[in-house]
Amino acid sequence: MVGPRTWVGGIFNRTSNKRFGSDKLIDYTLTPEQEERLHKLQERLGVPFDESRHDHQEALLSLWNMSFPGVKLKGMISEQWKDMGWQGSNPATDFRGCGFLSLENLLYFARNYPACFNRLLLKQVGDRATWEYPFAVAGVNVSFMLIQMLDLCSAKPRCLPGINFVKLLAEDEDAFDVLYCIALALMDAQWLAMNASYMEFNDVLQVTRMQLERELSLEDINRMTDLPAYNLL
Repeated sequence: MVGPRTWVGGIFNRTSNKRFGSDKLIDYTLTPEQEERLHKLQERLGVPFDESRHDHQEALLSLWNMSFPGVKLKGMISEQWKDMGWQGSNPATDFRGCGFLSLENLLYFARNYPACFNRLLLKQVGDRATWEYPFAVAGVNVSFMLIQMLDLCSAKPRCLPGINFVKLLAEDEDAFDVLYCIALALMDAQWLAMNASYMEFNDVLQVTRMQLERELSLEDINRMTDLPAYNLL
């Protein structure tokens, strides 16, 4: 594990129910509330970003306005989008891998943790590489990573981090969006700790995933604020 010792320092002394990396699948019964909230989240996974939908365009415009208040967007297809870290002039092409959910995640981050969101968007902290990761595209990758990590495309998660996440989801309907914010902040912290550049992004994402799996496997995680990395927000 790499990262600033000031915030990762004692988590490995905390016990976990089971090794997070075990390949053994765990069977369990969902409570009615867990089942309902998991189903709602899984429904969100299946919504593609549709640039012909007015509500999807409005959501994207809201993200721009929260990211760059006072800066007028010249058009929904514009080179300005690259300033946010999209690959081209039309962000719709970057949503294909993860759909509307990844836009909802970014919006949630901007609305609920604006200081942290702007710090990451504008790369305000740390000694940065000359070739930095693109913020918005990295956000889409984090959404996709969490879906895989939590086994959300299955009927129900069968890995320990996913099972514990479903318990957190029953306590907080926004648990996935909060976890997303934590994951993106953690990824940026790992990026700085590893002194990484663009070509190492996948390595940083993998280290981030491993750390989140560890934290979601701890016994004493009863709410999202109990996750050690929550303090990064």
